[in-house]
Amino acid sequence: MTIIFHKVHGSGNTFYLHEEIPNMIYNWPLTAQKMCDPSNENGADGLLIISQSTKADAKMRVYNADGSEASMCGNGLRCVARFVLTKLGGTVATIETMKAVLSVQQVEPIFKSIDTYKVEISPVSFKLTSLPMKYKNHKQIVNEVMPEFSLDIHFTAVSVPNPHLIGIVPIHYIEDTQFQEQLATSFNIENGHFPDGVNVSFVHPVDESSIFVRTFERGVGFTNACGTAMTASALVSATINLVPYGEITVYNPGGFVKCEIEQNENHIHLSLIGNATFFATYSGELTEDGEFIINSVILHENEINEYKELELQAQKNVKDGWSSNEYL
Repeated sequence: MTIIFHKVHGSGNTFYLHEEIPNMIYNWPLTAQKMCDPSNENGADGLLIISQSTKADAKMRVYNADGSEASMCGNGLRCVARFVLTKLGGTVATIETMKAVLSVQQVEPIFKSIDTYKVEISPVSFKLTSLPMKYKNHKQIVNEVMPEFSLDIHFTAVSVPNPHLIGIVPIHYIEDTQFQEQLATSFNIENGHFPDGVNVSFVHPVDESSIFVRTFERGVGFTNACGTAMTASALVSATINLVPYGEITVYNPGGFVKCEIEQNENHIHLSLIGNATFFATYSGELTEDGEFIINSVILHENEINEYKELELQAQKNVKDGWSSNEYL
């Protein structure tokens, strides 16, 4: 049977996207491993599967490049939002994820005419049991130096709902990724702190209302962007007064997004706003062992070229921000 996969990205975080055919059964974890391998059409960070839902307009499942399943993906959710809203012919919908039903909507472009979507990120918890994470007798960790990890990085642990360890770092940890890779790798093999692994992000300010984030994502490694990590990083940055609450610009190696952080009494509401770019559509056959045999490919060159302009603008903005001594 001929089926279709779209290759998509949010902030350079790449995925294959497929709308599941009812009553057809495939091994999606194995398919994710095969399709995301860099030797296969340059690979991808994950696989997004859209299916029918009994409590929302559609259901999204997310498989990492290693075949493991993630509870949520903010960049992927924007791409799913575009697919679902285009199919429904509307601008607002709800998407069922592993742990929550989330609202999504099409909004004004963040750059030129790039398709842009705003998605809800939820639930949020600073409890270490929600990640889970074990550290001495702590119930939460907010802006703390943990000598076992680093002597000069302040960390915050939060789930949104994916588990994140956010470090506010001096600029040299952004320029040289070796320490971040070593630390994150140690947390995503058998260890005494994170039994299920964790996403590790390093954050450095760009200006008074924007930050730069680089993420080592569990099951993937370094990514151009991670939607829940960018949102979690914006939340942490506002919580410790690095930037104000409200709309925060978050730059990353793949471009930039906007994060809205609203806190009313004890409730935190998070939204992620950014592109949903479709740059290729593949038609072909999917075998039982997860191999996708491509019959035809359509490249969406206009979308590819327009996003390249956004990337260049993002790089310039970060460079200009860091040219100030205040942020070096």
